[in-house]
Parts: sequence; C-alpha cells; structure tokens
Amino acid sequence: MENVSSNIKVRPAASGKAERSKSGFWLVVLGAALWGADPLFRIILLKEHMTATQIVLIEHILLVLFVAPMLWKHRSELKGLKLRHVGALLFLSWGGSAIATILFTQGLSSGNLNAVVLLQKLQPIFAILMAKLLLREKLPKHFTWLFIVALAGTYLLTFGFTFPFGHVNDFVKVGSLFSLGAAALWGGSTVMGRLMVGKMEYETVTSLRFILALPLLIGITINQGDPWQVHTDGGTLAAVSINMLGQALLPGLFSLMVYYKGLTTTKASVATLAELSFPMVSVLINWIVFHQVVTPTQAVGFILIWAALFMISRKSAA
Repeated sequence: MENVSSNIKVRPAASGKAERSKSGFWLVVLGAALWGADPLFRIILLKEHMTATQIVLIEHILLVLFVAPMLWKHRSELKGLKLRHVGALLFLSWGGSAIATILFTQGLSSGNLNAVVLLQKLQPIFAILMAKLLLREKLPKHFTWLFIVALAGTYLLTFGFTFPFGHVNDFVKVGSLFSLGAAALWGGSTVMGRLMVGKMEYETVTSLRFILALPLLIGITINQGDPWQVHTDGGTLAAVSINMLGQALLPGLFSLMVYYKGLTTTKASVATLAELSFPMVSVLINWIVFHQVVTPTQAVGFILIWAALFMISRKSAA
C-alpha cells in the first residue's frame, strides 16, 4: 500500500519494469531470429556430403568444448540428483539435443525447407500435452478445438490440399515428418526443463544437455558406419569449419542463452509474437539463398497454427 500513496515510488518502479519487459521482448526476438539462421548452416554442410548424424556430432563436440568449464564451475549441483532428475536430463540430452537435432537436419535434406521450418511452431502444443501427462498441469480452455485447428494447419503445411497416401513411399519420405518428430522432442524437452527448475542453475542444465548427448551421438555415428566425405582441400575444409563453428555458437549456444534471458521478463502470450522472428528469418533465408517461396497453402497452414498457439498462450497466461 505504500507505493499507492507515493507517486515518487510508483513511477520509477513501473518504468523500470516496463523497460525490462521491453528489453526482454527484443531479446526473445533476437534469440528466435538466430534460430532462423540454423537451416542455412545445416543445408550448406549437407551439400558437402555430410550426414545429419555427422553434422550433429561435430556440432556437439564444439559445444562441449565451450560448456565443459561451465559444468566444472557448477559441479557441486550434481550431488543429490534423484532418479527423476536423471531421467529428465537424459530426455533433454538424448531426445531434445541429439535425436531431435538429427531429425530436424534430416528433414532439411529430404523435404520442403519452408514446411520443415514452419512446423517447428508446433513445439508449444507438444509441450502443453506432455505437461498435462507428466506434470498434471491443467489444459487451457478450449484446448481441444484449438489443437484441431493446429492439426489442420499442420496438414496444410505438410501435404497441402492433396491426400498423402496415394504413394506410400512418397509419404514415408516426407521431410515434414522428421520435423514433426523434432518438434515433439523439443516440446517435451521444455517440460523436462521445468522438472529441473529449482534443482540446478540454467547454465548447469544447458551444459549437461550437450555433454550427455555426446556418447549417444558417437554410438549412433559408429553404428551407421557412413564414410566421412568432406573434401580435404584447404578452401573447402576452412569453409566447413567456419560453418560448423557458426552453427554451434550462433543458432546453438548464444541464441539459447539470449532467448531464456529475455523470457524471464516476457509474458508467454507476448513471447509467442516475438518468436515469429524464427520462421520469418528462416523463410526469408530460404527465399533469398535457396529460392524457395512460401506457397499460399503453406501460408494458410502457418496462419492456422500461429492463431491456435496465440489463443492458447493467451488463455494460459490468463
């Protein structure tokens, strides 16, 4: 009640809160925009005849070099971990960091680039469903109908107005299915991250996410036995190295840190708007670099997905 009776106290506090909220919004925009540059790096590497698993493995090796000192600094937080915490960390690292990234990379090599990217907006849907199952969180009002709208948008993004089962082989090879799998795992990783809130610092969880994924990626790469076909001439090797480093640091580590920093002062409904910078940047890059234009059907599908997510986030915030 003291703030109500004093204009001198209220205004600076409100102003400071508004400034933090404003800066947080633009941090979310920046972090999501950096995610939008991720396909550019991955497609260039795929054109160098590297497999999706090989790209993700090297990416994680680079990331581990950067986050290992961070984990060492917070090593005391590893004491007293319970089985559910270990399970959450394994889902984060194996599912969200290793397998999901492989699926997304594979989707870029075998599907429509814009559809693969835009389908990632479904991540919050999967996160809400898993939060309901695992954390017993209450679903937002009218979630079922909004979910159906999002599914309709997903269908349009993936198949357009055609029936997908005319040729089974074509259906199985649709890159959008890989993208959906990645979105499901990344959405689930959000829930697993919530389980770790209060148990560890965010820096510790981030470093464990990359470090624990490394043994699995090494095992998958060895089991696949694909030859490494990167050209060894100086120019090509330098270009590949720069792309790998840029991919690991910009849309990988740096964007993740910036995004979560901004999210601490940004409402969920506002963050949904800010995250539109992700598909917008990706679609723009696909248009300029890879000459892929968004079709009217894809535009309608994306609008349906975003409208459903926006309504869900508004109801969740309420």
